[in-house]
Amino acid sequence: MLDNKSIASFAEMRRIVAEFPGPDRDAATTTRAREGQLTKPAGALGRLEELALWLSTWQGKAPPAINHPRVAVFAGNHGVAALGVSAFPAEVTRQMVLNFTHGGAAVNQLCKNADADLRVYEMSLDQPTRDFTQEPALGEVDAARAMAYGMMAVEPGIDLLCLGEMGIANTTAAAALAAALFGGTGTDWAGPGTGVQGAQLSRKAEVIDLGLARHRASFDDPFAIMACLGGHELAAITGAVIAARVARVPVLLDGFASTVAAAVLLKLDPHALDHCVVSHCSAEPGHRKLLEKIAKKPLLDFGMRLGEGSGAALCIPILRAAALCHSGMATFAEAGVSDKG
Repeated sequence: MLDNKSIASFAEMRRIVAEFPGPDRDAATTTRAREGQLTKPAGALGRLEELALWLSTWQGKAPPAINHPRVAVFAGNHGVAALGVSAFPAEVTRQMVLNFTHGGAAVNQLCKNADADLRVYEMSLDQPTRDFTQEPALGEVDAARAMAYGMMAVEPGIDLLCLGEMGIANTTAAAALAAALFGGTGTDWAGPGTGVQGAQLSRKAEVIDLGLARHRASFDDPFAIMACLGGHELAAITGAVIAARVARVPVLLDGFASTVAAAVLLKLDPHALDHCVVSHCSAEPGHRKLLEKIAKKPLLDFGMRLGEGSGAALCIPILRAAALCHSGMATFAEAGVSDKG
């Protein structure tokens, strides 16, 4: 297990990423061999077969299983919310956290459907990040601490981690992160988020461009980009992805914000997200662009843009089906069914 108290620095985070474990090739070999013996034509279950292999490879066991999935939702507030980039005020973040706690949000229902554990992590809601058009949203120490806090979501016993977020104005921060990491302007990456359009959407793109201009000198360091333009909840997601890799827990990412928080790691290691699958393509236009940049194919495209881990929770039954089909199907020999000649 990682000692989260001792790793709250970017240098230590970089060291952990540099020492990431790779895929478990023995588990993958065993899974491929069994897959070829199951009572179906080769490839007949399509992407379910790919997902079973992916689960086995990153859980490090064959056959794979999903018995204890966790949905982790990180909530944080953003200083740029005061600049008119969202259709809702910043206090909605806390109100939605209470809604999660009382079981009234969409993600609560989706977790019930998936028989998944839901954990909600409040992150300094009374202390929003600073306005990134004027100064870094977070200092290095605060950003690293948020990453270390996110690592706490990876507790012993869970076998799938789903990552979501809640935070008014966090699509502005996410779009700024995407532009800093992969190039482009506020107009290229800004989307409606909570429902802004027209002049308010233009204002959102302008705020992103102001942030990019302010912090361009830091763009050679992905963790510095997170500190300058991100947020507590986004940094926590980055940390959770790191801890999941070390603990061999496969990850389901939710929408635009959680995906870009994870994508920070690609600038350190092109294989840093091999243990992650993107659950769905958000209706937020920047998400589709981002998925092309990081070469990830989402499981679903349902036009969702809610956040709060909803798309990831919705996909847990799909991954469970992949694992059960692989582990529960009979082989040709077991079933007494003739294989192809």
